[in-house]
Amino acid sequence: MTLDAETVKKIARLARLKIDDQAIAGYSKNLTNILQLVEQMNAVSTDQVEPMAHPLDASQRLREDRVTEVNQREQFQSVAPQVQDGLYLVPKVIE
Repeated sequence: MTLDAETVKKIARLARLKIDDQAIAGYSKNLTNILQLVEQMNAVSTDQVEPMAHPLDASQRLREDRVTEVNQREQFQSVAPQVQDGLYLVPKVIE
């Protein structure tokens, strides 16, 4: 599939891009090459290929799930205007 100058202008207009008339030939060539690559990739049979999340089949290192800070809830709530049963009380803002 080869893109002509009018098609490139239409694509540029739809993408809200301003392209100089001198650059249209280059864009046409590059877009045509991209579309040809996509056609080649679509032609490859991937029926027996299992999807993967990462090309190197790497797994993410996870840190140990443990508490690293001391509980300071009492200290924080001691300066709050209103607290009840460990919860902050705030004024009603929606009727």
